Amino acid sequence: MIKATSVDQYLLDGCGRCSKGGTPSCTVHTWHSILVAMRDLAKECMLTEEVKWLVPCYTLNGKNVLMIHAFKEYCSILFMKGSLLTDPENILHRQTEHVTSGRQLRYTNLEDFLAQRDRAKAFILEAITLEEAGKKVEKRTEEGPMVEELKEAFAQDEAFKNAFYQLTPGRQRAYLLHFAQPKQAETRASRIVKCMPLIMRGEGLHDAYQNRKK
Repeated sequence: MIKATSVDQYLLDGCGRCSKGGTPSCTVHTWHSILVAMRDLAKECMLTEEVKWLVPCYTLNGKNVLMIHAFKEYCSILFMKGSLLTDPENILHRQTEHVTSGRQLRYTNLEDFLAQRDRAKAFILEAITLEEAGKKVEKRTEEGPMVEELKEAFAQDEAFKNAFYQLTPGRQRAYLLHFAQPKQAETRASRIVKCMPLIMRGEGLHDAYQNRKK
């Protein structure tokens, strides 16, 4: 399966992570009309369009502002610093409990997105303002446990270490918790080896589980 290197390719064939890419079963095809409308809105806000982590990513001066995702049950606009956005109606979603900064707007039909388009645009413009101001999300005071086996893996493979620290804080924390769960050192090391390909591709644990369900 050819992995997406452009947004046009993503919208045509999907991200390329699984065998459903390019078929009617691909979640990108399920939400295609909404994804196109989201893309148009992001470009209308003068963000730079790229592909990162195999999905459309929109940046400002090289900084990630938002991404567009297709999941099995919904599609979303993910704001990288969404926890800083003004959300009095509490409509932004936190994908998992381990996510620190990212927040999602979720949609399941085009009509709802178009009805809420102005609100989505207001969130995007606020996200741009936050990025221009250099605002940062405060790090968790409680960091995930760093097991010795992971430290050893970092020492042996600099590329792996760099790939890990390029993940979002939420993805890093999820991996740290996953690696720390087993009591046996051998099991912890095995988990790290199994997750290396995912981390090198910029994927999180949640991404892996989503792909298994598809």
